[in-house]
Amino acid sequence: MIGSLKVVETEVWNWLKSAEKPFVLGICGAQGSGKSTLSEGLAERLEDEGMTIALLSLDDLYLAPEARAVAVSPLFATRGVPGTHDVALGERVFAGLKAGQPTRLPRFDKANDRPLSESDWPEITAPDVIIFEGWCVGARPQADEDLTEPVNDLEGADDGVWRRAVNEALKGPYATLFGHIDRLILLAAPGFEIVRDWRIEQENTLRQRLETEGRTGAKVMSDDEVGRFIQYYERLTRHILRTMPDYADLTLQLDSSRNMKLSPIY
Repeated sequence: MIGSLKVVETEVWNWLKSAEKPFVLGICGAQGSGKSTLSEGLAERLEDEGMTIALLSLDDLYLAPEARAVAVSPLFATRGVPGTHDVALGERVFAGLKAGQPTRLPRFDKANDRPLSESDWPEITAPDVIIFEGWCVGARPQADEDLTEPVNDLEGADDGVWRRAVNEALKGPYATLFGHIDRLILLAAPGFEIVRDWRIEQENTLRQRLETEGRTGAKVMSDDEVGRFIQYYERLTRHILRTMPDYADLTLQLDSSRNMKLSPIY
């Protein structure tokens, strides 16, 4: 990831030369691809140069379980896909940051599957750069005809309402939210098959952190649970890997260890 950070930092400085403030950088990548590590490393480098950085993760916009659209499909009970985020909150955050107003950045506790209390959200005013990262940040909808066939057992047990609703969300409110992005970077996994391993690593790291904090982490998943969980992400992850390199401003092709395996694609 060190090599990726150097490439990204160089390119961001080039983009900033002609950008208005705040500059919004989108970073997309499959679960476990290193988005958060890259975002935090880039923020630290930019802050070292005297810039003010707002870090916003799409994951921190998740709705609480009771607010998810289970009336549309029971599959929306599980967080992850478009339709399980508080997009209106995201819009308010961007509006505040762009207006230079003191703005609280949402934070979500995955271990308990609930947003943290607003009093625990960090506050920032007039950032120079907003780094907006997430597994489907910048994703575009699929063609309607591509939704016909299920991609896994999870979808096979559904009547198609769920995936069509996800796609409609991408066409509407998420397209507006992602429209705030000035430049988009894709961390391209070598394939969807590696996502299970990467996600298991994330869960183990979360479990260890919670143990250190003295929390049990009832929502931390077993390996088998991860296998089912990532089926919710499969369709859109495959779609992103197939289509986003054509419109991302920078694509970093990763190997299974998250190192760049090819030259960056511009």
